[in-house]
Amino acid sequence: QDTAWITGCDFLPQLKYVVAVTESTVVIWDYKSDDNKNNGYVIKPMKNCLLCVCTVTTSDHLAKDTILMGDDKGYVYLLPMTSDDFIMKQYKAEKESQFRILDSENFNILKRKLHDDWVGKVKYISALKCFGSCSSDSLRSFVLDDIKRLEDNLPAREFSVPRGVNAFTYCGKAKVIVTGG
Repeated sequence: QDTAWITGCDFLPQLKYVVAVTESTVVIWDYKSDDNKNNGYVIKPMKNCLLCVCTVTTSDHLAKDTILMGDDKGYVYLLPMTSDDFIMKQYKAEKESQFRILDSENFNILKRKLHDDWVGKVKYISALKCFGSCSSDSLRSFVLDDIKRLEDNLPAREFSVPRGVNAFTYCGKAKVIVTGG
């Protein structure tokens, strides 16, 4: 029944679902489902406003996808998902709803504050086996590091750019990361 802007979306290649984030929810949608009801899940509530999302693509686990998200307080989140998460987690079904509600407290969502301002974009760069995140924060504008930095408290590789970074991409052929602010 809630309405909210979708602030980012991506595809979960192992689970074959679409993931989207809104201000306070993570939406997992089974786009292949013939059933008009119960073809998706909503994970809520999320404490901060989610702004961007991407999938961590690794080939080591066939029944698992990992989701990276960024929020308006400078946090980057790591949410591993398996098909068991949809079977085992309890949900409360709303009448006439096509989405089942999952409590965010039932998931092991890692988060780490990497920026002092909004996270504008998160991306996993499989060629580098690193994730990147950017912000308009002038001190910690761009972070590029191993995904394990979200699980520990070791310093992350960060770069400062006056007035921050709004966008970035990686070119494998040139072996260069391009940022724009």
